[in-house]
Amino acid sequence: MPTKKYQHIFFDLDHTLWDFETNARNTLFDLFELHQLNQKGIESFPLFFERYSYHNERLWERYTKGFIKQDELRWKRMWLSLLDFKIADEALSRQMAIDFLERLPLKKAVFPYTQEILQYLTAKNYHLHLITNGFEAVQQKKIHNANLDSFFQKLITSETSNSLKPNKEIFLYALQQTGASVENSIMIGDNLEADIMGAANVGIDTVFVNHIGVTPHIQATYTVQHLRQLEDIL
Repeated sequence: MPTKKYQHIFFDLDHTLWDFETNARNTLFDLFELHQLNQKGIESFPLFFERYSYHNERLWERYTKGFIKQDELRWKRMWLSLLDFKIADEALSRQMAIDFLERLPLKKAVFPYTQEILQYLTAKNYHLHLITNGFEAVQQKKIHNANLDSFFQKLITSETSNSLKPNKEIFLYALQQTGASVENSIMIGDNLEADIMGAANVGIDTVFVNHIGVTPHIQATYTVQHLRQLEDIL
């Protein structure tokens, strides 16, 4: 077991602790019912969700590369999804975007052992922080409604840092805001590019949380398949 050289632990939120896929799917189902999309020509929710997932992934990639702004990401993923069913309704798309961001942070699903590992790390006197590319107000609501906010000292977002993972600037900003150093910090996340490569590029050790069992193409300092395994590292 490694000696305790870390003092500051930086977590990613979505897909690492907060179960984004489950929460987003449940929120989109709410919107499907609320806006009666089955009466507008969309046969079933699974069909709509498949198209939304397709467009959301591609728009997020464009957003993280700086090609589009937040607002365009938010409503265009709805617009393009509806357009696949020949529904060209910009007003509906924009309203669904508003409804999605209002309802999503109210969902509470987290990955197994999230509360337990955060309690374990807190009891061992680690300083816990979050680094996320998510939107500031949305992420604040998520951690509050999932009862995670008491564990974290700092929330570093792309908005407050004016940068995005994997860019070096957001990690350097996080170190500055927390008083941490490269040597006493470790980054824990599920995204090989944003979390693992991004942190490694500034010299921070990393833990790849491989919830879905992918074959990693980027080498992390440590890899776990379950949050409980962090106890073997920290």
